[in-house]
Amino acid sequence: MSTVPMPRPLLCAAVAAALFTAGTSVVHAEFSLGEGYTDDDGDMVADIPEDESQWLDPDTLVFAYTPVEDPAVYADVWADFLDHMEEVTDKNVQFFPVQSNAAQIEAMRAGRLHVAGFNTGSNPLAVACAGFRPFAMMAAEDGSFGYEMEIITYPGSGIEEVEDIRGRTLTHTSETSNSGFKAPTALMASEFDMVSGEDYEVDFSGKHDNSVLGVANQDYEVATVANSVKNRMIDRDVVSDDQLEVIYQSDTFPTTGYGTVYNLAPELQEVIQDAFFSYDWEGTQLAEEFGRNGESQFIPITFEEQWAVIRQIDEANDVSYNCQ
Repeated sequence: MSTVPMPRPLLCAAVAAALFTAGTSVVHAEFSLGEGYTDDDGDMVADIPEDESQWLDPDTLVFAYTPVEDPAVYADVWADFLDHMEEVTDKNVQFFPVQSNAAQIEAMRAGRLHVAGFNTGSNPLAVACAGFRPFAMMAAEDGSFGYEMEIITYPGSGIEEVEDIRGRTLTHTSETSNSGFKAPTALMASEFDMVSGEDYEVDFSGKHDNSVLGVANQDYEVATVANSVKNRMIDRDVVSDDQLEVIYQSDTFPTTGYGTVYNLAPELQEVIQDAFFSYDWEGTQLAEEFGRNGESQFIPITFEEQWAVIRQIDEANDVSYNCQ
């Protein structure tokens, strides 16, 4: 797999430039929570209700991992961790294999999903519209974290650099995905003066693994993906690196954020956090899978700090958090 040695602009600069792209009208709106949620402490996530009658304390906790790859694979990957959560919380824990970001958000909003990992791009929507309270992220042993957005094609496609996408079709994953749609859309406008739907056509694969497979099998000419997903697929021999060529790599983004729904009982939210931060990764399926990206622990995060750049990207793309 070859990578093109081109400049990697600071994302904030790319986003700022996108705001002033000729012909682009962007509405600047501060991030806010949907109706029914409060944020009296100003941390940008929904407060736990003061009324105890509104608290959830289910016998079975339902957990869902972001739907980026085969849910059946990830049910096994998360099994040992969920056993650990059962021990720490003294609750049954069930893995919920969601098929889309929208389904995951709706499940939490409806009270059917209690603990989840939401992908980078859908995190703000989950916070705004589903009462999601992220508190953890996977990281390497030294505390570093994140992944990069890559634009990939296949050898012999005729696409050797980003400018070659002009007049072609760029495949994204879904509109809620940061690396699969939001960031590259802003970047294409700000760095390469190409507007989505005008200078190039777009389509959607649904998930990152679909995009990687589609490019590897030459069903898609060029696609935007999270390299963490792509690298795990290569490591599992789902695709080979000689089927893919990287023509662009971004700066580093935060990865999946893990948290709880806002109205779980406060004590339960605390012990769930304990389950994440007390988990011993050594020798586990979680370590085998996510160690492919160099990740080996959960670290504390805040939505206000770690997702600031993602909210900027959303502003650059004129994203509206519609909680209808």
